Amino acid sequence: MALRPTTCKEAISLFERENHIKATEATVVELRFQWPPIEKMDRALSTLVACEKLTLSSNMIDKIAGLAGMRNLRILMVDRNYIKSLIGLEAVAGTLEQLWISYNCLKNLEGVGCLKKLKVLYMPYNHVEEWTELNRLQECSALRDFFFTGNPLVETQPDIKSWRTYAIKHIQQITMLDGEPINKV
Repeated sequence: MALRPTTCKEAISLFERENHIKATEATVVELRFQWPPIEKMDRALSTLVACEKLTLSSNMIDKIAGLAGMRNLRILMVDRNYIKSLIGLEAVAGTLEQLWISYNCLKNLEGVGCLKKLKVLYMPYNHVEEWTELNRLQECSALRDFFFTGNPLVETQPDIKSWRTYAIKHIQQITMLDGEPINKV
């Protein structure tokens, strides 16, 4: 008999029981490693009005949704899921400063341009192959720390220096690339 996925509402209730706090008042909400895993981000997340950091890592989520109402969200951690698109972040575009989305299924960066306050983007081990996708990051003027190793685009370069040179040239606002500082001369 197959288990049905955990809903966000159920995961939030479990979080409240385990942490003895109302999720609506919590600034940090961790819904990672649910069993059975969460498959869908839904409207239950919008009740987390005080949440500044939301962790949904290590589930089976395939798309970003349900963030409307999260007016204080600064950090979103959705690594180790099955997310294929950054569409859905518009609801938190005015507050989101960090997006941790490594080990997912992203092939492009469509949707990232709305994140004007984004400072940190960790997205290693996705499926981005095209150089043109990095151009979308130029719209994220606050971006300083970008981690991208493990994507086919990086792995197909002749060497790490070629990758770094191109990335630094095209995403001029960054000061950290793949965990290493950029020395601008």
